[in-house]
Amino acid sequence: MTARRTLPLALAMALVLLAVPPFLKSYGVYLFSYWLLFVIATMGLNLTVGYAGQKSLGHAAFFGIGAYTVAIVMKAGFSFWLGLPMAMAGCFVVGLALGFPALRVQTLYLAFATLGFNTAVWLVLRNEEWLTGGTFGINNIARPGLFGLSLDQPLPFYYFILAVTVLLALALWRLLASPWGKAFTALRDNPIRAESLGIDTRAYTLLAFAIGAVYAGVAGALFAPLVEFIEPAPFGVSASIMMYLMVVVGGAGSFFGPLVGAAVGVLLPEWLRFAQAWYLFVFGMAVVALMLWLPDGLLSLPQRLQARRQARQARAAAGVVRTTGGRS
Repeated sequence: MTARRTLPLALAMALVLLAVPPFLKSYGVYLFSYWLLFVIATMGLNLTVGYAGQKSLGHAAFFGIGAYTVAIVMKAGFSFWLGLPMAMAGCFVVGLALGFPALRVQTLYLAFATLGFNTAVWLVLRNEEWLTGGTFGINNIARPGLFGLSLDQPLPFYYFILAVTVLLALALWRLLASPWGKAFTALRDNPIRAESLGIDTRAYTLLAFAIGAVYAGVAGALFAPLVEFIEPAPFGVSASIMMYLMVVVGGAGSFFGPLVGAAVGVLLPEWLRFAQAWYLFVFGMAVVALMLWLPDGLLSLPQRLQARRQARQARAAAGVVRTTGGRS
């Protein structure tokens, strides 16, 4: 997407995100906050999957590591602002370690390796009660203050999450526009050719996992004070699959894909609550239909419509040529 198109779209989206939440009730503000957290998390997964071409089904584990790091640090009496960098550093190191299997296996085998990693982390969160509280979790997680301002209320904390989302989006934009971004896409498109051009594919594979993990860790670190109580359930394999689905639905390798994909994954189930017990079935069928019609994600819709319009124009032009040729 060109800068001419990107800037108006980004400004319009920012205006909506700034102006709409004050008119919502507390639960509506919570949903917007929850959605932005998954935008942050899937921005990182989009870097790993969409731009670097790696397969990861363990992203929710980093989400959990970030959440539990902040919760444990705050439970010990320290500040959120100490827990946040610790969560980022921990996720970077663990993400770097998770990238090593990608140096030996790819595609389906790598997906299963990351799936096993997510299961292992979930089991630690569930069974190590002395540290994580096990199935009882950790409660009374306070929301942080910022420069003397209280973020206890839903709306100020939402704007704080929005500010973090914008900063991380700008950082990712700069990263993708740099030589690093070109190296990631070269790794995705043709690793052998990328290596022949002098790109250290091993280093960039590890960095794709590590940077993506940091984004998930930040999202988890914000998730803990948002919900004020955490337990292992939100960080299981099903959450990783949902995050992967968000990336694919929005458009893997599209900068705005996580924004759209997270909206589908977070907000669409809420809109389908009228279906009651059937809402998950309806949601699943909607996603299947979407993937059959738009396999490249929702953001490929304009290109698909344009391609159809050009095909109709080409057929019409061919018909005119045939008609003219017959008369002559």
